Amino acid sequence: MTPPAEPAEPAEPAEPAEPAAPATPRTLFVLRHAKSSWDDPGLGDHERPLAPRGRRAALQIAAHLRAHEIAPALVLCSPARRTVQTLEAVAPGGKTLIEPELYAASASALLARLRQVPNVTTSVMLIGHNPGLQMLVLALAGDRTPTREDPTRAAVANKFPTAALATLSLDGGWSDLQAGGAELTGYVRPKDLPA
Repeated sequence: MTPPAEPAEPAEPAEPAEPAAPATPRTLFVLRHAKSSWDDPGLGDHERPLAPRGRRAALQIAAHLRAHEIAPALVLCSPARRTVQTLEAVAPGGKTLIEPELYAASASALLARLRQVPNVTTSVMLIGHNPGLQMLVLALAGDRTPTREDPTRAAVANKFPTAALATLSLDGGWSDLQAGGAELTGYVRPKDLPA
C-alpha cells in the first residue's frame, strides 16, 4: 500500500499578463519619378533623363521631405535614369537599393517586393513608375469608390503625376501587407508646393 500523497502547496497567484505591445506603425512613401525629357528620340525609355521641369519638381519634393522630417529607413528605387536622378535630387537618406525588377513593375510585383522588407524596418520609400505606383497606392488604401469624404484618395485615383508623393500608414508588418491594409494619410504634388 502506498502512502497518501501529501497535499500540494497552493499555487502562487498568477501575475497579470502584460498587455501586448502595440504594433509598431510602419510608413510607406510612394514617389513617382519626376518629369523626364523626351528631347532625344534616340534614347531608350530606360535612359531618359529628367527634364528641367522634373529637376525643379524633385527639388520641391526634397524641400517637402526636409520640412516634414521625412527620412525613410529604406529606399527602393527603379534603375531607370529618371528614377535614379529623382532619388539623387530628393536625397531622402536611409539605406538605398536600386533594383532592376522595380523598372515598370506592376502593382502586384511592387506589393510582392514590399512583403520582403524586414518587419523591423519602420519606413520605406518606393521610387518608380506609373501605372504600377498609382495602382499600388489605390489597392493598399482599399478599393472604395472615391467620394467627397475621402478627397485624398479621390485625388490619387484621378491622377498620380510625375513627382507625386503618397504616404500610407500600415499597422501590420510588411510581410502581412495586402490590399486594403493601409491608410492613405498624405498626397502631395509639386503643384501643391511652393516653387
